[in-house]
Amino acid sequence: MDRLEEKTIGSKEIFSGKIISLRVEEVELPNGKTSKREIVKHPGAVAVIAVTDEKKIVLVEQYRKAMERVMVEIPAGKLEKGEDPSECARRELEEETGYECREMEWLISFYTSPGFADEIVHLYIAKGLSKKEGAAALDEDEFVNVEEITLDEALAYVKEKKIYDAKTAYAIQYLQLQEALKK
Repeated sequence: MDRLEEKTIGSKEIFSGKIISLRVEEVELPNGKTSKREIVKHPGAVAVIAVTDEKKIVLVEQYRKAMERVMVEIPAGKLEKGEDPSECARRELEEETGYECREMEWLISFYTSPGFADEIVHLYIAKGLSKKEGAAALDEDEFVNVEEITLDEALAYVKEKKIYDAKTAYAIQYLQLQEALKK
């Protein structure tokens, strides 16, 4: 056993919902003692950085019950079982914003909260955007406003805490770095 590894000696599912499940695992620690770990299991997600030809970042504004507030975020969504992340990214971009793209390029994948959850987010950048006719095809329990803002406006949103989630802050920093590298 690796000197930092925790060996699972028991596991019990406490909750299984539509999006997540919760397990409590009993683990053997590297020093031989035992402890409990509460682990949120998540199917994974995608997030999309979408920038129009006019250099506007496409964002969605929606109410987040867990935070009890409206937040502005990049388009994102949960992977369906067996779904290819790039196809999910295309689907979420279209459903949430009404935009299609010519190319969907993978940038990075990252764990959101590895201390207690196994959720991984696959981040893509959409290239060659075009607006579809009609409204976005949101899920029946999803209500969003689509915004298109400049990088400077997005940076102001970060300061104002309108943008306050890690995936979107990461996306804004990525775009800021790309802009800086052009100079």
